[in-house]
Amino acid sequence: MSENCTHNCSTCGSDCASRNAPQSLIEPMNAYSNVKNVIAVVSGKGGVGKSLVTALMACKMRRSGFNTAILDADITGPSVPKMFGLNEDRAEASEKGIEPKISANGIKIMSVNLLLEDNTAPVIWRGPVIAGVVKQFWSDVNWGEVDYMFVDMPPGTGDVPLTVFQSLPIKGIIIVTSPQDLVGMIVEKAVNMAKMMGVPVLGLVENMSYFQCPDCGQRHEIFGKSQVEAVAAKHGIENTARLPMDSAIAELCDKGKAKNIQGDWLDELAKSFSGK
Repeated sequence: MSENCTHNCSTCGSDCASRNAPQSLIEPMNAYSNVKNVIAVVSGKGGVGKSLVTALMACKMRRSGFNTAILDADITGPSVPKMFGLNEDRAEASEKGIEPKISANGIKIMSVNLLLEDNTAPVIWRGPVIAGVVKQFWSDVNWGEVDYMFVDMPPGTGDVPLTVFQSLPIKGIIIVTSPQDLVGMIVEKAVNMAKMMGVPVLGLVENMSYFQCPDCGQRHEIFGKSQVEAVAAKHGIENTARLPMDSAIAELCDKGKAKNIQGDWLDELAKSFSGK
């Protein structure tokens, strides 16, 4: 760097090290926030249960004593507020930024549905606008002290997933899938994107993996034999989990009582990265 440097590269033709150094794309965190671990919940296709896994993971970590938050990055299909009974609530601003809503069990939540006057109104925005909103959820929301933030991602590998990977300090991802034959290809897309972005895969969760008869206790694999272990082995994913098909889970989510869902399905996965 020249001793006469004005720190304005647009007016300078010098070929200095600072000009050529790689620039970070990470968005600055809200000044009043301290988010320690950001984990994205992803899938290669829609309808496999990312929001459910996000909610269950957040509840699990909260019950383990961690300060927990959910950033709902599925801007055009937000469902997290409803799952926690916050669908009629609205976020408010303070001198510290936008204040997230807090669920009955103490999870901080920010979603576009907490900003819209009518939560049934469709969000008809182009990709760059949606991506900008996600970045604002990170930089403009007063998250406070958070040990684990889970990001509920939209499906696929488009604008928003790319924005999250580039703009947020993602520590790892959890991939959600289902038992059908095509999941191998879907998971592979998510794994490859994570590799390209230099983000580790923390675990693979197979939703709708089986139905357990309430009378005899026998498990029935309605959508076909589970492939989660084979797919995980192929991609070197150490931690897996299987979630059942259970009408009680759907009913609790519909009633805004996701915090009341009981099950140890994700305990080992959570323990693998938190120690609890």
